[in-house]
Amino acid sequence: MKTYKTTDLNKVKRGPNRASYDVETIHTIIDAGFIAHVAYIYHNKAITIPMAYTRIEDKMYLHGSLKNRMLTALLDAKEASMTIMHLDGLVLARSGFHHSVNYRSATLFGSVKRIDNLEEKDKILEAIVDQMIPNRWDSLRPMSDKERNATLVVEMTIETASAKIRDVGVADEKADEDLPIWAGIIPVKQVALPPISDDKLSDEVTIPNHVLEYYEENKL
Repeated sequence: MKTYKTTDLNKVKRGPNRASYDVETIHTIIDAGFIAHVAYIYHNKAITIPMAYTRIEDKMYLHGSLKNRMLTALLDAKEASMTIMHLDGLVLARSGFHHSVNYRSATLFGSVKRIDNLEEKDKILEAIVDQMIPNRWDSLRPMSDKERNATLVVEMTIETASAKIRDVGVADEKADEDLPIWAGIIPVKQVALPPISDDKLSDEVTIPNHVLEYYEENKL
């Protein structure tokens, strides 16, 4: 089992029993989503923004316009951190103090660089689209040179990381367990609703299989 070395940077200090430094566990959490919360400093102010991403091996990729202040700030700093989190349930206890949530999260730290090679850039942009919905890229029109040249792609090498996972029930005080107050878990999941076709589509354009497959796999 490959793990990230525990340091002051990635060590989980609050609830360490829920921590994992296992690379495969962290990759699984990353690959289950497509939005990361990315932190950066701009004019000495801390800012966090949700961004679409993809992972290729130990690299995370973000994209935006050439003047995107977050991406340019990350390139100036030459380092980045980001967090991916999935909410799995509301944990309702007998006291407000012990209310919690079940979740899976991964926090990543690493060095940053710009990707300028056009062939590599195309591969990464394809991966970002397909991270959102598999097999989407091949159904699209080719990217134009103007679009490609206007897009900034940033790579972050994951140098260290940690996961934190809560997947247990209510943790009430022993003295509260006999109180006549309902306690338990409300499971939470993200689901897909039926696809809605753009109203500018001609009648002969039908919903493609990859969209229908995504819906079937992620519906209620």
